[in-house]
Amino acid sequence: MLQAEKGTSVADEDGELEAYPPPGIDMQRPSVARVYDYYLEGDASWAVDRKFGDAVLHEFPVLRKIAKANRVFLHRVVRHLISLGVTQFIDIGAGLPTMQHAHQVADDLAPGRTRVVYADYDPIAVSHSQGLLAEHGDPRRHAAIHADLRAPDRLWKQVADTAILDLDQPVAILLIAVLHVQQPASQQSGDTGDVGPAAVARYREIVPRGSYLAISHITDEGVPSAYDEPLIKLKELYDQKSSPVVWRNHRDISGLFGDFALIPPGLTWTTDWHPEDRSPTEPKIEFATPNESLIMAGVGRKA
Repeated sequence: MLQAEKGTSVADEDGELEAYPPPGIDMQRPSVARVYDYYLEGDASWAVDRKFGDAVLHEFPVLRKIAKANRVFLHRVVRHLISLGVTQFIDIGAGLPTMQHAHQVADDLAPGRTRVVYADYDPIAVSHSQGLLAEHGDPRRHAAIHADLRAPDRLWKQVADTAILDLDQPVAILLIAVLHVQQPASQQSGDTGDVGPAAVARYREIVPRGSYLAISHITDEGVPSAYDEPLIKLKELYDQKSSPVVWRNHRDISGLFGDFALIPPGLTWTTDWHPEDRSPTEPKIEFATPNESLIMAGVGRKA
């Protein structure tokens, strides 16, 4: 597990090395990215994250299985989009490299032919991705940047500055299990509430025609009744001790795609989205009913 005394470094937005943990990172508060890594049984969490994760899993033990099913959905999206000719990916809110990052899945299927840029607001997650890419990536095709989902134009410029992607050509934006974490407006913007949907709308405007948008999002609509109370408790735990969350209904999740046409099978539970694209080397995660996977998912295309 991570230990603060290791004295590692992370790079900030300008490439300058910062002390580890970076200044301004509250190591007394659980991080969404590191807790999610703990659910996936990764090794990049801190004691505060594991304590919080254990409290969550005590209330909702199936969440670890749900998180893994969501990760496998990401892998299936990458494989399916490559089969459709997509070669460029931007993974926003990429988190930590547990259960394989997108570029690893892509290179298994199309070695040397795909390009991936990861973006995350958590400097520790970025540091881990940079470390993985330094060891197992290709600097001509892969990069990880410290960027803010809530600032689409700035993030887009940061992606362009890597010179990894040709942003005049179609790309696939991956927003996997990130939009149910509330995206508060900056104090300077004057906006209030969750600006996640507005940011997604801007990404839809920015991308060229032929691009794709992949989203997965927790919902409290249409789930088994046995999930009702745990979902309430789960939201309380995150709102009080980590980052506030929002459970959207199916209509609101669908609305995040705007006028992008959902490719078949449309908006579904994670386990129902192209299960044939699962790799035989990945864990086969099954639920008694698809809605037990709790997360709605889909991929849209810009005409």
